[in-house]
Amino acid sequence: MDISLFIQQLLNGLSIGSVYAIFALGYTLVYSILGIINLAHGAIFTLGAYFTYALMGGSFGFNGLFANLMLPVQLPFAMALIIGSGLAGLVGVGMERIAFKPLRNKGSDPLLTVVSSLGVAVVIVNLIQYLVGAESYTFPANTFGNLPAAINFGSVEKPIPIRSVQVIIFGVSMVIVAILTYFINRTKYGKAMQAIAEDPVTSSLLGIDSDRFIILTFFLSSFLAGLAGTLVASSVSIAGPYFGIAFGLRGLAVIVLGGLGSIPGAVLGGLLIGVVEALVPAEFSGYKDAVAFGILFVMLLVRPQGLLGRRFIQKV
Repeated sequence: MDISLFIQQLLNGLSIGSVYAIFALGYTLVYSILGIINLAHGAIFTLGAYFTYALMGGSFGFNGLFANLMLPVQLPFAMALIIGSGLAGLVGVGMERIAFKPLRNKGSDPLLTVVSSLGVAVVIVNLIQYLVGAESYTFPANTFGNLPAAINFGSVEKPIPIRSVQVIIFGVSMVIVAILTYFINRTKYGKAMQAIAEDPVTSSLLGIDSDRFIILTFFLSSFLAGLAGTLVASSVSIAGPYFGIAFGLRGLAVIVLGGLGSIPGAVLGGLLIGVVEALVPAEFSGYKDAVAFGILFVMLLVRPQGLLGRRFIQKV
């Protein structure tokens, strides 16, 4: 492979891998607090992209209840991204109150919560299809202003063109990762969340309101899912209501690869899978999912706790 092409693919892989990372961080937050996998995360991913698209003045197709609907607002991308992701976060909070909290209060088996999250995912996806149809939607060409289509890295003799949107996605993703890392490790709210993840009973005895922090966790998790969905959609398109399902599966691969419950592991796993997928030769591009899950399979055999996960020691 030509070195210029290799560097180009590497940078593209880092870009999409950074989105995998922030998406997987949402999975990680919920797993750290409640010890469950939220299978509705991919549906929230899709929902965030639709919210942002609508807030930017996008109109919908002819097969949904909201056919030809266009909101009277047309926000710039940055503002629509934050508000749309915030709305996705609120949906996540509502989901937790309706689908997760009743089961938790009854002390139900965690598997029932996973099944409940799957049911929520199906409901959300079908509601999207009913309201706005199953068509694909593309963000406006001027979403990122008057930026050039590509930015050239490298020398004048051997330029390495990278799509401007990919550079923006990588930059935004890394900023979000840095902010979340600071929030978790440096603020009292983040430390309280870590305490609940470590020992919820002791945390409650120390006066930490677990229920309030569970709400915060679901908001942050769903906010990150909505953000990731919008970033991906702005790069390609919103490929219908099932848009987030494939990314949901990749997100699961990322958190298992990086280590369940590990924030640095989610970031490392996301970047690693993104880079490996980008380096798959063009003639085998249809097998990128197989590559990602092949890596996951090998990791489970060699290091079941993941790259940065802690080994579980069973006490007897």
